[in-house]
Amino acid sequence: MRVLHPRAMAPSKRPAAKVTRRAPAAPKSPSSTASRSGTKAVKAASAPAAKRAKSAVGPKTKAAPGKAPAKPAAKSAAKAASNSKRPAPKANAKAKATKAGAPAKSTGRAAKAPVAKAAAAKRTPAPKATRAPASKAKTKPQAVKARAAKGGRTSDTALTYAPSTMEALEAQLEQWREGQLAGVLAKTPLRRPAFTTDSGIPIPDVVTAAHRRQERPEDLSLPGEFPFTRGVQPTVYRGRLWTMRMFAGFGTPEDTNKRFKFLIGQGVTGLSTAFDMPALMGYDADHPMSRGEVGKEGVAISSLEDFEILFDGIELDKVTTSMTINAPAIVALCMYIAVAEKKGIPRAKLGGTIQNDMLKEFIAQKEWIVAPRPSVRIVTDMIEFCTREMPRWHPVSISGYHIREAGATAVQELAFTIADGLGYVEEAIGRGLKIDDFAPRLSFFWDVHNDFFEEIAKFRAARRMWARLMKDRYGAKDPRSMQLRTHAQTAGVSLTAQQPYNNVVRTAVQALAAVLGGTQSLHTNSLDETYALPTEETATIALRTQQYLAHESGVDRVVDPLAGSYYVEYLTDEMEARAMEYIQRIDDMGGIVRAVEEQYPQKEIGESSYRFQREVEEGERLIVGVNAFRAPKEAPIELLHIDERVEKEQVARLKALKARRDNVAVEAALAKVEAAARSDENLMPPVLEAVKVYATLGEISDVFRKVWGAYREGGLF
Repeated sequence: MRVLHPRAMAPSKRPAAKVTRRAPAAPKSPSSTASRSGTKAVKAASAPAAKRAKSAVGPKTKAAPGKAPAKPAAKSAAKAASNSKRPAPKANAKAKATKAGAPAKSTGRAAKAPVAKAAAAKRTPAPKATRAPASKAKTKPQAVKARAAKGGRTSDTALTYAPSTMEALEAQLEQWREGQLAGVLAKTPLRRPAFTTDSGIPIPDVVTAAHRRQERPEDLSLPGEFPFTRGVQPTVYRGRLWTMRMFAGFGTPEDTNKRFKFLIGQGVTGLSTAFDMPALMGYDADHPMSRGEVGKEGVAISSLEDFEILFDGIELDKVTTSMTINAPAIVALCMYIAVAEKKGIPRAKLGGTIQNDMLKEFIAQKEWIVAPRPSVRIVTDMIEFCTREMPRWHPVSISGYHIREAGATAVQELAFTIADGLGYVEEAIGRGLKIDDFAPRLSFFWDVHNDFFEEIAKFRAARRMWARLMKDRYGAKDPRSMQLRTHAQTAGVSLTAQQPYNNVVRTAVQALAAVLGGTQSLHTNSLDETYALPTEETATIALRTQQYLAHESGVDRVVDPLAGSYYVEYLTDEMEARAMEYIQRIDDMGGIVRAVEEQYPQKEIGESSYRFQREVEEGERLIVGVNAFRAPKEAPIELLHIDERVEKEQVARLKALKARRDNVAVEAALAKVEAAARSDENLMPPVLEAVKVYATLGEISDVFRKVWGAYREGGLF
């Protein structure tokens, strides 16, 4: 089966015919295949939409009606059995060897094991997936008492539902399975032996309050209150709609400037900037490695002059800007600051986000300049600088999007993204920063894929996990430090070249999941992004999708409408517990940087990607228009083409700039950047000085290569 779709962050940006799609993990565990042969990720085909991932930020008390406080009891034995049967993710042999000897930082690691154990202890009993005929399982009262004797909760008042009521409900469920369900299955078998989410979480025959028997009111709380399961704002969208941040960037800075102004005129409430591949890899337009790629998948940027053109006529103190750039992010941020200061806008008034998540680059997107440790050092320099100088700026957008697009399941996306965030927190604390000084400006970025309810649960689980980790592991006191603020983007990798108008429907459903999940900012993909950058027409349709949800669907009128759904809450608990197992394994390896160096997340993602693609090719997983419901003939659609003049214009502009600038000042500024890189000095001030004298992005990146060497990833087999 051959499928065309966005490139899913592969190093090559040219379209390929074969898609890498995610496979669900085995139902037992999020890592049931961890530490196998280490199959390398089958990278998804290239196309601009998935690559041009955006980063930005913008915005469960369940009652038990009629339930009186019940008599003391405790957790079910089924839950304990479920926990004991699910193994933790396995590490590869190399990782095991480093586990004992890996140095642990003194900043907050003591609380890690209890946090993971708490998540596992909270997991609801693993339900049975129905196999015809339906299987049987009971939670016995005596097992509940045994659980209490081992330290479980012993008072009904600590739980949302009374255990005595749950036992009666479980008996009723057993009768239903043996009667109604068994009778139907005897006549009409189920469509498949078992049902799971795309991450492999078993889906019960029916989810009831019995699956919530260990729920506590504080697990959900109220919107705007710890642990923020129901949202970080009390009003969610009743007070302010999510930011509609449409991605833009192509051709010359003039081209993208016009698109920015067009989108603002269409109602966009935040700018989001895509950069071309040479810029993302730290090369100027005139470098031999840039040939044929200038302006093709984002705007071509080499110097401060390009930034001046890009943001001409845009009031930077009145808009928030997101920039999707990572390895040379420090250069892009300094250029943005310099443009603003030329307009008379102090850096303290600038609001926005720069993606700057290098850990996910090594895990998934593969766009880097230097090795993981110096890359993380640069990220930490930027966090430190922004904490002190730019209170409205988010210096890193911790990105699960690219991890998911590379082939991860939703559970893996959740786990590795939170682990990346913890890695940056550890580095910042090690730098001497206080958690409540910098954590409020950390932001996140999630992919929104096709499994509707699982995606909603992912947002809820992420908020709860982050809040508890910040409070319990790092001692955060400021509620803002515990709030996971997030941007989201519909899944570029889910788009298909076949029957491209189906992509409008896919995007709409995914966008609805993001909104019901409580995102603060959203980008919706265009129908043609599996082929090329979007046209104005398709970008407008994508924007109108968000505007319809906001102004006609009614979802903006109610706060967290799915809170209390047995199924959504069940999935939320399961995703949190499974993700915490991954995080515990990463902690045991010595932290996320060590895990990345050992290629642990990369291998896990590769195996999931392989399973998904195999299911597609064998027909186990149907994709409309690709391996099912095909059209005999498809009419071509209009595409956006980038003229070859772009490269010529950019190279000519850069050549003229280098001829007229003060090259002595440039050399002196680059020398200061090198000196800072070789010391513990924060790199932001010397890089800012360098861009102001028109040192180029490529020249500054070359200094990093000179000091730390160009990074090459080793093979994984």
